[in-house]
Formats: sequence, structure tokens, C-alpha cells
Amino acid sequence: MKILLTLVIMAMPILSIQAAEPKPDPGMKKVLEALKAKNPKPIDTITAVEARKQPSPADAAKEVIKDQKGKVEPIEMAKIEEKQIQGGAGKIPARFYTPKGKGPFPVIVYYHGGGWVIATNDTYEASARALADKTKAIVVSVEYRKAPENKFPAAHEDAFASYKWVLENAASFNGNQDNIAVAGESAGGNLALNVALRARDESIKLPLHELLIYPVVGTDTTTESYKQNANATPLNKKGMEWFITNYISSPEDKKDMRLSLLTANFKGLNPATIITAEIDPLRTEGKKLAEEMRADGVNVDYKNYDGVTHEFFGMAPVVDAAENAQTFAVTNLKKSFKKQAQEEKNK
Repeated sequence: MKILLTLVIMAMPILSIQAAEPKPDPGMKKVLEALKAKNPKPIDTITAVEARKQPSPADAAKEVIKDQKGKVEPIEMAKIEEKQIQGGAGKIPARFYTPKGKGPFPVIVYYHGGGWVIATNDTYEASARALADKTKAIVVSVEYRKAPENKFPAAHEDAFASYKWVLENAASFNGNQDNIAVAGESAGGNLALNVALRARDESIKLPLHELLIYPVVGTDTTTESYKQNANATPLNKKGMEWFITNYISSPEDKKDMRLSLLTANFKGLNPATIITAEIDPLRTEGKKLAEEMRADGVNVDYKNYDGVTHEFFGMAPVVDAAENAQTFAVTNLKKSFKKQAQEEKNK
């Protein structure tokens, strides 16, 4: 009897450490169901050209909004303009979202997600509009070159060149050249942070703030969140490996600091906001990034959102956590903008 009891007690800790698969909250679940109904193919089984034609989580979110509210009403802007700006190897498209009000406005240079392979400014329009409206800043959404047609570091070169262009030309579109931040989602978060690092290293004006939304900061797909969310939707382990393979030219590229950002030195950067999602392979590295940046003396505000997946940030009309994350991000951006405006006033 004692032997049997001992065996039961020994087994209990083993059972208790089994991690339950995270579940989406009600709003997120509706978006995932709408996406599943569109029957997209696993991205690792198709080509980049085919992947770009597939339905996106943003498409699914729009359907849920229609079902709940009858129609999709994008946040109204005072003006939206398409321009050609300087990229790393010539001109690239950028979309300028100008909020209502009187400028000159602060500026957010925004880089959309898509693993450096898929998606466009259209895909991430909801995020750009929300940031412009809630911060009362002009959002410049950059359409960088995509892989596999343009391999690493093409997107990174475009990201930095476009930031420099904005610094030099902000006044031409009613922006304040002294009040500029960078922001990005997923692969775009990687680009945004790389821009800040390169600006520091090349001694040009630093972004006042880095908003990094579930950023790609490493190429290690064996982390805790990769294991937990190996088969998650819309981003999973195989999908992320597919993105990396499409962007790099050789396995050596994975070791490059621009792709393995956890090896970087972050000293001297301005404040950052880092947002991660529970049901996302990138969660572990996003949290680790916050820790590493703080260790290097950067003021970092980090928050993880439970019950939501990669790509949730722009889904505020139907996902409560997205509304909360936007408020969190905007509050921190506005603090940096206000501080800079006060410093200018005191000069």
C-alpha cells in the first residue's frame, strides 16, 4: 500500500507540469473561425506568389466586423497620400496617413509585417489608421522590397533609407522632423528596431520611441513559445521557418545581428514599447528582447496579451485585447512625443 501511495505522489508533479494549449478569447476565436472558413493552405506548402494571394487574418477580421456591425468603417483620416520615397536601391512606395487636426504633426515611420515575404500596406491598414488617429501623428507606412525576389538585407536597407528620407523631408508633408518614432509588427518590428540601432551607429537622429509589436528578433525556432504554439494559427513554427528560408541567401545569414537581434547591444536607444501575444511562436523572444534591452539601460514597457494570436493588434473593433494594446502603445508614444515637444519649447 505504501509503495502504491508513493508511486501516486511521485507521478503528481509530472502531471501538474503539463502545459495546457492556450485558448483564444471569444473575439479572437471568431476571427480564427472566419479565417479557417476561407480555407487557406499552409504557407509552408506553397510559393511566395501563391501565399500573397491567400486570405489574411485582416480579411477574416473584416468579415467578423461585417457580421457584427453590418459594415466595415475604417477610421477616418484628414488625408491619405501615396508617395514614392527613397529606398535602399531606388524609390519605393509609402502611404501617408494624416490625422485630423493642425500640424506640424509628430511622425511614426511604420513597417508592416509579413515575414519580409508577403502582405502590403493594405493588409495592415487598420493598424496604421489607428496609430495615426490615436496619437495624432502622421503615419508613414513603408512598402519595402519583399523576398524571395529581394533577399536579405533588401528590406532592412529600405527600412533605414526610408527613415532617413522622413528625417530629411518631414516638413514637406507637415511633419515635425524633431518628433519621429518608428513602429512595426512582426517582421516590421524587426525592421523598426534595426533602424534605431543603425541610426545610433551612424550618428544620425534617433527615433524618439520604438513600438515593437510581436517583433521577429531571432531565428531560433526551438524556444518555449515555438514549442507551445508549433501548430498555431495564423503563425506557426513551419510558417516562420518558411519566411526565414525565403528571406535569407544562406544559412549564415541567420547569425547576422539584424536577424538575431538578441545578440545586439541596445545601449543608447530611446524608450521602447514591446507587445507580444500568448498564442504566438514569437512570444518568448519578444519577452527576452525586453529583458535584454532593459539590461542595456533602455526604458522598456513590455506587455503580453493572453487569449490572442499573432496579428491581433489591428483587430480592435472585434478583439478587446487589440483595443487595449493600441491604448497601451499610443499612451507610450504620446509620452515620448510630449517630452520632445516640451524639450523643444524649453530651448
